[in-house]
Amino acid sequence: MTNLRIGYVPYSFDFSAPGDRRRFVYYARTRKLNFELADSKKKYDLVVLSENADLSVWSRYDHGRLIYDLIDSYLAIPKTNWKGLLRGAAKFATRQSRYLQLNHWAAVGNMCRRADAVICATEEQQQDISQYNQNVHTVLDVHTGVTQIIKTDYEAHQPFRIVWEGLPQTVHSLTALTSVFQTLKKRYDLELHVVTDLEYYRYLRRYGKSKTNDSIKDILPNIKIHPWCEKDCAKIITSCDLAVIPLALNDPFAVGKPENKLLLLWRLAMPVVTSTTPAYARAMQKSGVNTSCRTSDEWIETLERLIMDESERRRIGLLGKEFTEREVNEEKLLSRWDQVFSSVGFSFHGDVIHE
Repeated sequence: MTNLRIGYVPYSFDFSAPGDRRRFVYYARTRKLNFELADSKKKYDLVVLSENADLSVWSRYDHGRLIYDLIDSYLAIPKTNWKGLLRGAAKFATRQSRYLQLNHWAAVGNMCRRADAVICATEEQQQDISQYNQNVHTVLDVHTGVTQIIKTDYEAHQPFRIVWEGLPQTVHSLTALTSVFQTLKKRYDLELHVVTDLEYYRYLRRYGKSKTNDSIKDILPNIKIHPWCEKDCAKIITSCDLAVIPLALNDPFAVGKPENKLLLLWRLAMPVVTSTTPAYARAMQKSGVNTSCRTSDEWIETLERLIMDESERRRIGLLGKEFTEREVNEEKLLSRWDQVFSSVGFSFHGDVIHE
């Protein structure tokens, strides 16, 4: 079949969201696939759903094949979590769901059952999803658009520059390092750089507008917030001395995150210190880097060692860069997408498109 009709439910209608341009949209443009914004009332040969899709509608879709890109650990959230308990009703009240589905865990499970293939990002997610669907694939992000510049100068600045990059909805994770920074600032002159949006919505991506600075203003006296922009992102990050990715290890949703952010920073040859989550621990082990931390004491020890040692910052930055080039390069990531579509009967590799 050469005239496939492919629909996609995106995070953003202009495909500018990271979850669009680093995942299916990047794949489709690279493989030269034509697709349209999916409409559940229309018939498609193939539909790809982001996490922004209305599960109450698409789980009932009976035309064509569905691929569900589920990259967050919603199934790992405890059933007693108040946000999880309210999520289904909130989505209905805000018209993100056409039909009321009070149990969001069940809604995600039903969507996984309906899908012909499910994409996730970690081994743990794959295990959770496999109880609903056996055709599960792990696929990580492509970062080509933001990795045109790499770090080459590892001499420390004064003050020493620590950088965090990410969505503003997760910037509060930096507060886990408040006591760490309070200890280190007594010994070193530190400056925290945050690369993110200046404002964001705290709830359901549309309610509770907040200023990013209000969430982190008490962490360090010297904080510089840079508006996230694809053309400047790498330049800002690589101008810093060290990157951090702290996560709350008592939060299953946070602990379940994939290594995408770590890989982005490694592609820039940045030295990175992270919390010890399963995904980060696996990536560290495979790369030969050992800069993940469980406790505040470990954070203090690791950060202090890297603040003092330029050669060590260079070593782990280059090890991370080499790992991404070897194990998670563009060719391998596109191949993972090829395997997903092949599993539901489509081949988009090369010039031939067929079912």
